[in-house]
Amino acid sequence: MPGGMLSTNRVAKTEGLGLNLAGRRARSFARLLLPWYDEHKRDLPWRRDRDPYRVWLSEIMLQQTRVAAVLDHYQRFLKKFPSLKRLAAAREASVLAAWSGLGYYRRARRMHAAAKVVVREYDGSFPKNREGLLQLPGIGRYTAAAIASIAYDEPVAVVDGNVERVLERVAGQRLTVERAWQTAGRLLDESRPGDFNQAMMELGATVCLPRQPRCLFCPVQALCKSRGELRTARSPQRQHKRHIAFGLARRNGDVFLVQRGKEESLMPGMWELPQSGVEANAQPILQLRHSITVTDYAVQVVELDNPDKRSGVWIPVKRLLSLPLTGLARKILRRVEVL
Repeated sequence: MPGGMLSTNRVAKTEGLGLNLAGRRARSFARLLLPWYDEHKRDLPWRRDRDPYRVWLSEIMLQQTRVAAVLDHYQRFLKKFPSLKRLAAAREASVLAAWSGLGYYRRARRMHAAAKVVVREYDGSFPKNREGLLQLPGIGRYTAAAIASIAYDEPVAVVDGNVERVLERVAGQRLTVERAWQTAGRLLDESRPGDFNQAMMELGATVCLPRQPRCLFCPVQALCKSRGELRTARSPQRQHKRHIAFGLARRNGDVFLVQRGKEESLMPGMWELPQSGVEANAQPILQLRHSITVTDYAVQVVELDNPDKRSGVWIPVKRLLSLPLTGLARKILRRVEVL
């Protein structure tokens, strides 16, 4: 019996010591990370204030999209919709047109729906905590925590792909989703939650890279168990390849476009060039590659002389920028210098 009690006490002390070390380690992590962030953070337009509308807009745009691709779209979108009320009052087609080129158009539709809810049910002001934000369309666990911490200083941690990679390398092991969120919460600096969360994302985006991490420049290298690429048993998602052809018809300053059906699962209601079969002797005027989620498209564009008028309409070139074009249609029209 005494031996059993001694063993139990030893385990309890060991566990307590482990928790103390974890606590000290967490405090050391924040003390190393935040000064690095203050000195090295990128000058991004949504970091210049804590306006919840701008924070929300940037977080929605950055979902599954690189910062470089978002910068110009963010500025243009804000110019067109400088406030939540302006966004809520806009037509969906105008919102999609301003979003065009960012892809994943469901984000824009849900964002538009959320703006209407905030204006109608919250008198134009965002809920000021994570739980309230989670009630809005298009806002999930990560986005709610990001807005709540950055705009309102709520002490809640975030986990996105960049943060997850940092956490796993620091821990030296793969983490389940819940374990990652718990670990992020333990490391969080509650005095500067918004800055800490942005610092974690910045570290993953600029230093703790998916391949060839820049460990020599990492502010938390001394606390990292991996110090390099963490070996993984995960196999990369296989990309599907597909060939597709479009017809480009032009006349007197107009371009012939078709509109995707409202019931389409992908990009419903968006405008694009008509798909076309390619004759054996046809010479494409343009060839390019385009990726959508897990599909890589090899795209050919051919001149189309007589489009089927029942399938689409002639659109003046000057109106194109006000239409919700698919990203591929926009890319093609730019390459052929219509836009």
